[in-house]
Amino acid sequence: MSGNLIDHGAAKAIVEGRHGDPFSVLGLHKREGAWVLTAFVPGADRLWALTGKAGKPVDLAPVPGCEGLFCATLPRKAEYRLRAEGHGATWEFDDPFRFGPVLGEMDEYLLGEGTHKRLWQVLGAHLITHEGVEGVHFAVWAPNAERVSVVGDFNIWDGRRHPMRRRGATGVWETFIPGLAEGATYKYEILGQNGYVGPLKADPVGFGSEHPPANASVVRRIAGDFRDGDWMATRAARHSIDAPISVYEVHLGSWRRAPGDRMLSYPELAEQLVDYVADMGFTHIELMPVSEFPFDGSWGYQPVGMFAPTIRHGTPGEFRALVDAAHRKGLGVLLDWVPGHFPTDPHGLGRFDGTALYEHADPREGFHQDWNTLIYNYGRVEVANYLVSNALYWLEEYHVDGLRVDAVASMLYRDYSRKEGEWIPNKDGGRENYEAAALLRRMNVTVYGEVPGVMTVAEESTAFPGVSRPVDHGGLGFGFKWNMGWMNDTLSYMHKDPIYRQYHHHQMTFGLHYAWSENYILPISHDEVVHGKGSMLEKMPGSGEEKFANLRAYYGFMWGHPGKKLLFMGCEFAQGREWNHNQSLDWHQLDIPEHRGVQALVRDLNRAYRDNPALHVNDTRPEGFQWIESNDAGASVYAWARKGGPSDPMVVCAVNMTPVERSYRLGLPAAGHWDEILNTDAGVYGGGNRGNLGGVTAEAVAWHGQAQSALVTLPPLSAVWFRQA
Repeated sequence: MSGNLIDHGAAKAIVEGRHGDPFSVLGLHKREGAWVLTAFVPGADRLWALTGKAGKPVDLAPVPGCEGLFCATLPRKAEYRLRAEGHGATWEFDDPFRFGPVLGEMDEYLLGEGTHKRLWQVLGAHLITHEGVEGVHFAVWAPNAERVSVVGDFNIWDGRRHPMRRRGATGVWETFIPGLAEGATYKYEILGQNGYVGPLKADPVGFGSEHPPANASVVRRIAGDFRDGDWMATRAARHSIDAPISVYEVHLGSWRRAPGDRMLSYPELAEQLVDYVADMGFTHIELMPVSEFPFDGSWGYQPVGMFAPTIRHGTPGEFRALVDAAHRKGLGVLLDWVPGHFPTDPHGLGRFDGTALYEHADPREGFHQDWNTLIYNYGRVEVANYLVSNALYWLEEYHVDGLRVDAVASMLYRDYSRKEGEWIPNKDGGRENYEAAALLRRMNVTVYGEVPGVMTVAEESTAFPGVSRPVDHGGLGFGFKWNMGWMNDTLSYMHKDPIYRQYHHHQMTFGLHYAWSENYILPISHDEVVHGKGSMLEKMPGSGEEKFANLRAYYGFMWGHPGKKLLFMGCEFAQGREWNHNQSLDWHQLDIPEHRGVQALVRDLNRAYRDNPALHVNDTRPEGFQWIESNDAGASVYAWARKGGPSDPMVVCAVNMTPVERSYRLGLPAAGHWDEILNTDAGVYGGGNRGNLGGVTAEAVAWHGQAQSALVTLPPLSAVWFRQA
């Protein structure tokens, strides 16, 4: 009888996993006046529908020539479960094909339009109760697919068992699988055009992943409670251009290791890392990318799971608890965010539905030669929506305080790291990537508009105009920009033997020519201590003692210089070797006084920077800075004043970049006593304890264009700060 209840061609297509609309065949449908139940249960020899409250069994007949396919007529439309028998076992389950769609019309409309700000609320895998039954709702965008199926251990990775429902013209597929729980692993099997079945794909909006090298997505809950109300209420003020912002950049896998060389978990980091950063006086922790990534050696900069905190350290809930712990200690959390490229791993986004979906088809636009990665097609509305929504996701779901966007220059220029003929000009024949710029503007407008008090930071290495200017003033809309020029110039200067520094004097002053053109952060990042560049200590010239003195003087220069601060982990105690992502920082070096001294200096620099408004209120405005001496190349001395509000005491910074102690007449912008509030040559920092016995008093001797001055001691290779008493 069953053969008359189903079209033979449709039956064969279901069994062979090539039917484009299985929900039109499977489940309960009215056909020619009768309710026909069709079910596909591979491995079943017999199948029953259990109907009504009493669970009365109705025998389903096998469809000839279609193993695992069964049909029967029911007297009326009714809820049912299925009972199967085969290979000596009996099992009962809810039929996924008896459930209606989950996505609503408005979701469909916004998805199709590419304007769904909170994409993660409708795509991905969500634990829900649907039509009274608990299970997981799956939804994925694959517009060029002929069939999409959810596969996993729960269906022995058989793509015929859980094909999905296509949702109109949106290109989105969805299904509800009853009975699945948190922790289930899954991927998508995609039948492309011309019958091509590509590699199984991880979920682009998956909230969890297996431990690498395994790479299936994992069903995870992301909702949870926070106890950071006090932090959230004050966050906006902490991110103002007037606020002290000092960032500690961290690679979670190598900051510190547990016994047995195990990476620390998020709960362990919530105690150890958070307590350490708070003690060191930093205001923010910046995490190198935590979005799931397959290859440890990419440090997270080649992400595949853009919505999944890496399982290397724990679950999404445990990551949320880390952010919450930081907030309760008064620390902000910034994430490195990577919209510039993605890896070619087979389970990733590349040719997701058998076509160049997320990336450009033409390698001149879609392939990064430097990193062997793929480039997002920023001009495609769904792709732009995916990325902007991802940025919003981290800020809303995890209370992350800001995003530092990696490799912005590689996004903004079509000819980035390409020879002539290897790139495609924009519509005006130029090199600017209009679509990438539009994406960054949209991201900034969205996150600042939707999540009050956050900050965004651009790592942008060129002179692209207006990176931190508001979008409505023609800018890209970032809150801050890394000052890569300042970093390159000053590190080049510091690398030189002091005897030659006089010939390169203005490498240290050049940054002031453009210091107010953007809202700058001065970065000493991980990029400066890898790939043979050596550690910060190794960059310094001279003997062992002189290396430490040079580094202390440089930090004194940096913290006194206009601009927010960023320092990569290990640099705060002058780790001797360059960073290795595969092992812990060399914490044992803190047993050595010189290393402990640098750590103490960075702690005090952070506190002085925070406690003195003159050092941070006008970080981005010219009225907060005045050169006292910028041209004394012969002595390699620099001196300047920092000013806050009208009632804030001024701070004068003087730096001696030679290994010669100098008795130096220093012009001062006000009369009276000036306290010595910081001296990098202090004994507690590992220096020679040479200085000014706590301060100096200005004399009525005009000097350096000031009406008064004082004779000060500038120890060898040192920075000294004086504050108006």
